[in-house]
Amino acid sequence: MFTGIVAAVGTIKQVKPLEGGLDAGVRLEIDAGGLPLGDVALGDSIAINGACMTVVEKTGNEFAVDVSRESLNRTAGLDTPGEVNLEKALTLAERLGGHLVSGHVDGLGRVHRFAPVGESFELVIDAPHDLGKFLAYKGSVVVNGVSLTVNRVEDLADKDAKVCRFSINLIPHTIAVTTLKHLHEGSKVNLEIDLIARYVERMLSAKQD
Repeated sequence: MFTGIVAAVGTIKQVKPLEGGLDAGVRLEIDAGGLPLGDVALGDSIAINGACMTVVEKTGNEFAVDVSRESLNRTAGLDTPGEVNLEKALTLAERLGGHLVSGHVDGLGRVHRFAPVGESFELVIDAPHDLGKFLAYKGSVVVNGVSLTVNRVEDLADKDAKVCRFSINLIPHTIAVTTLKHLHEGSKVNLEIDLIARYVERMLSAKQD
């Protein structure tokens, strides 16, 4: 489990294909940046841009994870070198500063708009239509591993597809300490819905059956 509070911005230094051809995944070699790795052991979990991955190598301030082809197909930002948001798995001795996060990406969103508004920034994302029922005003959502609050949400339909468009306000601190600063119109982002919303939807649907 995680909190969605990014602990550090690291850097994917190398992306190496695993043995097995086109259907195989990749090994990511990551510089942890300001993330301390002294208490990280092989087999521990670290969220990378919101996706929970298992540490398979560790040397100094660097670690490696293997990402399956399935994960690559369902996430963004894990297939090329560049900066990534990092968070170690939650312990019971830590504060829950964000909200409970599983590290399982539920879908890919696309940035509709990212622009300054006063001292803050407005981030507007188009989410897959089937995730719309889990997004609510003042509810929680994870974007690239960052726990955020939804300020506005609406379901839209055009000639091409149905989407759920939601808006988030980003304060300068969030921009400064995460990779969200690099987003732009058209960027793909990893989304994870709120755990509570997931279970409420399941209970309601089961009752109707």
